[in-house]
Amino acid sequence: MPSTDRKQNAAVTTAVPNDLAAFWMPFTPNRAFKRAPRLIAHAKDMHYFTPDGRAVLDGAAGLWCTNAGHNRDPIVAAIKRQAEDLDYAPAFQFAHPKSFELASRIAALAPGDLDRVFFCNSGSEAVDTALKIALAYHHVRGQGSRTRLIGRERGYHGVGFGGISVGGIVANRKHFGTLLAGVDHLPATYSREHQAFTKGEPEWGAHLADDLERIVALHDASTIAAVIVEPMAGSTGVLPPPKGYLQRLRAICDRHGILLIFDEVITGFGRLGATFAAERYGVLPDMITFAKGITSGAVPMGGVIARDGIYDAFMRGPEHVVELFHGYTYSAHPLACAAGLATLDLYRDEGLFERAKKLEPKWADAAMALKGTPGVLDIRTVGLTAGIDLASRPDAFGKRAYEAMERGFHDEGVMIRITGETLALSPPLIVSEAQIGEIFDKVGRLIKAVM
Repeated sequence: MPSTDRKQNAAVTTAVPNDLAAFWMPFTPNRAFKRAPRLIAHAKDMHYFTPDGRAVLDGAAGLWCTNAGHNRDPIVAAIKRQAEDLDYAPAFQFAHPKSFELASRIAALAPGDLDRVFFCNSGSEAVDTALKIALAYHHVRGQGSRTRLIGRERGYHGVGFGGISVGGIVANRKHFGTLLAGVDHLPATYSREHQAFTKGEPEWGAHLADDLERIVALHDASTIAAVIVEPMAGSTGVLPPPKGYLQRLRAICDRHGILLIFDEVITGFGRLGATFAAERYGVLPDMITFAKGITSGAVPMGGVIARDGIYDAFMRGPEHVVELFHGYTYSAHPLACAAGLATLDLYRDEGLFERAKKLEPKWADAAMALKGTPGVLDIRTVGLTAGIDLASRPDAFGKRAYEAMERGFHDEGVMIRITGETLALSPPLIVSEAQIGEIFDKVGRLIKAVM
């Protein structure tokens, strides 16, 4: 259809997406999707619904984010009230009360002296914010030579230039040039040979943290600002940390004056049965990034929680001068703050973090029941997450998982995530035991169908 005709058509027909051409979809094979669209019209609790009313069980919490479930009435009501009261207020030089209230609530939930909350709008922005704070922190303390950032292979830290620089997923990096200078990477923590079919944290792999000592020896500690890792690497296929690994990273960072950042955009707010993974693993990082679950996906929001000493380092000089030249137009947006407060209330009132912890063994058993299914190479579980690795077709890496996702939506009525040849599962924390069984029954049929 000619471009002008398409635009005229769209102008008069807006009830349904009659033309899929205009939307360049993110992280999606656009041509394949537009041949067989997976369209969602509305959602409630554990289900999405297609335009024709068919229910699709959400086995992925959207994009790891709808931890409290979909369209929960208290969150919806809070957003509506806020929209009627205050649509927008600038966070530069001004503020609204709910921004302080939400920051206080988050700080109270965070471990140790992680008491200072800087708001942004996504996990990607949270990561770039944390990296900038790390660099500026060393600068204001007279250690401006500390400019090097250390990530990890197979790490995912969003799509900003900072995040893809410290990230370690090749497809996210290869088209975008040389990225940030002065970045190095720790090895990935996964070995199928040593860790296959593990529930929770694998026994093998803590020693991989010691590679940070090699990097320090190569570059010198005086040049290194921060190390950033996901406590559980989610987007790369659900890689739980080996037992003792995060503790060893913390000890090495302490020894060399390096900041440790936990990217908890996925693991935060109950996904691993605790408010933050830092709590589960008993490791206090210097900063935590968060997003996704803070509003249960209802309104975009992200942020960084920093330890008091980091914040205090900036609070010097004339009081009328900006201490940190960083921020976003929509930092602490009123609607996002209202949604965040209502979401935290739901988590507390329904005990959803504790519920996730209680359901973890049942979730793990249901996932591991697929062991022995032809084509299943590995299954990993921790908290309410699971990664299932499938054998690839010789000439089409990722095609098998993609077909499973397609069939799941169209034929089985279940939504799953995929990365490469891995099926990733992370349901809303309100999932019932019966729905856990339903998810893995459907996934088992999908795997058999694509083999």
